Amino acid sequence: MTMPDTFQEGTDWQQSSEPHVMRQCALGNLWPQGARSGSGIKDTLAVTDSPAKHPVLAIGGRTVNTPGDRGRPENITGVVVSYSDSVHLVTLNLGEKYIVKQYVFNVLTYAQGAAATFETAPIIGQPVYVDDSDDLSEGVTLSLSPLNDGDLPNPLAGWLWYCQDEYYDYEVGGPNAAAQWPKDWADDPGDEYEVCVMLTNGTGQACCDVPAV
Repeated sequence: MTMPDTFQEGTDWQQSSEPHVMRQCALGNLWPQGARSGSGIKDTLAVTDSPAKHPVLAIGGRTVNTPGDRGRPENITGVVVSYSDSVHLVTLNLGEKYIVKQYVFNVLTYAQGAAATFETAPIIGQPVYVDDSDDLSEGVTLSLSPLNDGDLPNPLAGWLWYCQDEYYDYEVGGPNAAAQWPKDWADDPGDEYEVCVMLTNGTGQACCDVPAV
């Protein structure tokens, strides 16, 4: 697919009707966006965005257990619902198990600061992380790698999940076709895919121990 240079947009980014746990957060506490990213040129939020943008972002520090900037990988993560430019406040949905459509980079590991291995056969329930590596396009905030390109642990955002129309024999009037999982990404490793993610509002991540303070 074309590498997206803008965050998730459109009307179908919401793939479940609930839960809704809305909380406001200062724009400067969210990443990766704008300069708060590995590339320093990530896409940004603005009230003039049309359609509105809905990336999944992490809240808090980008360093590991540094006093005064505590964060990764124990950040809370959530999906952007709206942004108020006048007061620089972002409304996020922090609802547990909320399902959203997002761009996900299929990198599994980095080596010497570059993407090294890639997922070719993703499965339902596979962990998805907020990743601030500069390997991701400007509009992508998620990957399948538990570590970023600087070997820092990435916060857990959720898990790969079914979009509304990906279930086998999906409801009346649905495609009535075979389920869309597992997917085949073998034709284009090192790419970014539009998939659905079931979010978590817990902190921490699925794989790695946090270094002691």
